[in-house]
Amino acid sequence: MTKYEKLIAKAASKNINVIETSFESSAKGFCIGNTIAIRNNLSEAEKTCIFAEELGHYITTTGNILDQNNQNNRKQEKIARKWAINFLISINDLINAYKNGCFCLADTAEYLNVTEEFIFEAIAEFKSKYGVVYTNDNYIITFNDLGYCVSEK
Repeated sequence: MTKYEKLIAKAASKNINVIETSFESSAKGFCIGNTIAIRNNLSEAEKTCIFAEELGHYITTTGNILDQNNQNNRKQEKIARKWAINFLISINDLINAYKNGCFCLADTAEYLNVTEEFIFEAIAEFKSKYGVVYTNDNYIITFNDLGYCVSEK
């Protein structure tokens, strides 16, 4: 099951309608009530990232937060983005990408079927959450301003 299909299933479990359509505006997606709309001419990776964030808005935010000059709205935007990152990408996904020959952000993004911008934001989130170095039983992940590095212990 692709990440996009997992999002569809998550939305269905919450009785959310999902439509892919063209927009007159430059928006790539939006959430109004129990409907999420995604621009239909995006790549699958872009659709996945936009859909995850819009689902994050449905789950975590309240009201109209379009005015990003409002500090509370910016906070809600970040909360929805953080939800999307945590839904789509785990620390183990980075390890699996490394095991499958991904040594740069572009390869990792392609392997995980997300955009490079999204994987870069995920790296920043993991760095914030785990610090500069994350270790488990077999791997060490070092986060830096340009991305991350995985090495075996």
